[in-house]
Amino acid sequence: MSAVFSAPRLLFVPVSGPTGMGEYFQSLAIAQAAQRRWPRAAVHFLVNRNAPYASSTPFEATLLPSSPTFHTPEVVAAIDTFRPDVVVFANAGRTAQFRAARDAGAAVVFISYRRRKRLKAARLRWMRLIDEHWIAFPRFISGGPVPFERFNRWLCGKPAPRYLDIVLPPLEGANEAPPAGAATASGPVLVVPGGGAAPPNAPDAPSRFRSAAVLLAESGVPTVYVGPGEGPQPQGLSTHPFLPQHELFALMRGARLVVTNGGQTLLQAVACGVPCVAAPINRDQPIRVRRCAQAGVALPARLDAADIAAVARSVIEDESRRQAMIGHIAALSLADGAQVAVEALAGLLTRRPAAS
Repeated sequence: MSAVFSAPRLLFVPVSGPTGMGEYFQSLAIAQAAQRRWPRAAVHFLVNRNAPYASSTPFEATLLPSSPTFHTPEVVAAIDTFRPDVVVFANAGRTAQFRAARDAGAAVVFISYRRRKRLKAARLRWMRLIDEHWIAFPRFISGGPVPFERFNRWLCGKPAPRYLDIVLPPLEGANEAPPAGAATASGPVLVVPGGGAAPPNAPDAPSRFRSAAVLLAESGVPTVYVGPGEGPQPQGLSTHPFLPQHELFALMRGARLVVTNGGQTLLQAVACGVPCVAAPINRDQPIRVRRCAQAGVALPARLDAADIAAVARSVIEDESRRQAMIGHIAALSLADGAQVAVEALAGLLTRRPAAS
């Protein structure tokens, strides 16, 4: 086994900022899975120093004034210093950054989260620099390739994009946690506004989700709220301002229903086998919520406390409906995205020359 394969150097460059955590936490889960595969791996992150997780990143990190996309000199310098074998750009990056990685001998992976970035990665200018294109969501959410993507891929001789489906972090204490899909009618409703701060276009989103949690608890539904905000604390409502990822996912697996927005948390809950109610809070989320609804794994709600609570109760009060949603989730057969990513990294590493 070559030295590069037994001790790869992996650089992760997720888009990062004061709001939104999806790209970072997905990159983190992939990095942790890679370290389990290669215990001697060297892992480094480039993140925005203003991101809420900047000071708690468990790997070595270079902190930038804002998202890496806007700091090409610093990204290029980090590549030159760290000398990675693979650079994973998660919804971030510029042409000059990709080229610097290639010039340094690294393979380039790009993860797209939105259709605009997916099509940008399919342009010849980027496709020639990107070794692998990963799509952050399942095919039923993101859709298949359009002719433009297929033609350029054929022209450049590039492999088809990989769908990561759902990337979940490792569960600590997994033996004690309920298995995925074990949600029962006796579990609580879990209300999670999302991992990051409220977006500028919906600054009161967390308070609306919390109000929905209060309404559910007041109607006699055991409810757990994980997120920011203060307010009434009726009997039956348990609140947590923040939970480590493994604790949040343990809660998801034991919930009978998850109420969230249309971001990563929605799909993570689905991966845990739990039906969802989703209220979109960003402009890229309505289509995601709609496609989950079409797949029968989630119900849409308006970003309104009363509507969120009413839709949640419609599921709670109809166990046959909830069970049907669980069946639709099982039929999706979603893959473990972290393992998909690690196998792809292994393929890239084995195609590289041995380290000197």
